[in-house]
Amino acid sequence: MMRDERNLGEWVPRTTLGKMVLKGDVTTMGEALATNLVLREPEIVDILLPELEDEVLDVNMVQRMTDSGRRVNFAITVVVGNSDGFVGLGRARGKEVGPAIRRAIDDAKIHMIEVKRGCGSWECGCFRAHSLPLKVIGRSGSVRVTLKPAPQGVGLAVGDVAKSVLRLAGIRDAWAFTQGHTKTTVNYALATFDAVQRTSRAKVSGEQTDRLKIRTGAEKVYVRDSGAGEAAEPPPPPEEPPKGGGA
Repeated sequence: MMRDERNLGEWVPRTTLGKMVLKGDVTTMGEALATNLVLREPEIVDILLPELEDEVLDVNMVQRMTDSGRRVNFAITVVVGNSDGFVGLGRARGKEVGPAIRRAIDDAKIHMIEVKRGCGSWECGCFRAHSLPLKVIGRSGSVRVTLKPAPQGVGLAVGDVAKSVLRLAGIRDAWAFTQGHTKTTVNYALATFDAVQRTSRAKVSGEQTDRLKIRTGAEKVYVRDSGAGEAAEPPPPPEEPPKGGGA
């Protein structure tokens, strides 16, 4: 679901990374995460990933008794992603659902991660980055989620909550096995996000990258043009000449 966009023309960055993005020194989301600077402003993600989508995973009503009476808050869990290698998960609380959802979306943006994808299934060999490059395990509370690479065409053989996280991360084929109390939506989502995050932390060799067709981040890179303020596609790499001689 696409939300109302904020006015980026009035944005005044307060962090070093934000100033670098506004100046044009950082033009892609991959470059922003590679700086190792803390991502604290959601406007950075709005500029570098304008095609971002979001989905509300859980709306939980929390009640508590006080001296003045019963107070009701809403706990919101949201996942955001561009369906092409970047995903984030955020949570927020508030007295009203609408403002709480907007704060949760901003929290998810500042927790954006870069995902490694590949063709890690021995049954496939399609040489496309459509699945996971390796088996990963994520944990949160009592929930343990195991994600395994799947051949092309299987789809996301996972639960609804995990399906939303993987879809917005750009993973189209995967198998999942869960343990624990998966009816706790928040822990299920956090465990899935932890598993996906472990793909970005995994160290792979050059031989594994070529064999499993591992790609980090987006396949279609969005490059911000600091002069025109619009996106520009990088030129495609030159095609390799055909092998073999011929007159």
